[in-house]
Amino acid sequence: MLKLKDTGLEEFSFGEGSDDQFYVLVNKKISPDGIDVEKLGKANPMKFDQVLSEMGCVLMLNGLEVAELCMRGELDNDNLHESIYELALDEGILR
Repeated sequence: MLKLKDTGLEEFSFGEGSDDQFYVLVNKKISPDGIDVEKLGKANPMKFDQVLSEMGCVLMLNGLEVAELCMRGELDNDNLHESIYELALDEGILR
């Protein structure tokens, strides 16, 4: 099973709204340097998810989803990396 220390949390913004902010839990065993935004930007839109997976994306949430999950108490805004990792475990995304 992937451990917390083998993951990283990256934040990307493609605009000014909460729905333009993205939080990506990354498998550092696959991408030690994280997501290659330049390569991602050149990806075929039809294969966007596949390219993200190949780059080590474990889970991606937008800002609205993170805010909602924080309001529900399912994520800790002060400790997003660990709480998103725990959410991925709880949801069976990580085994």
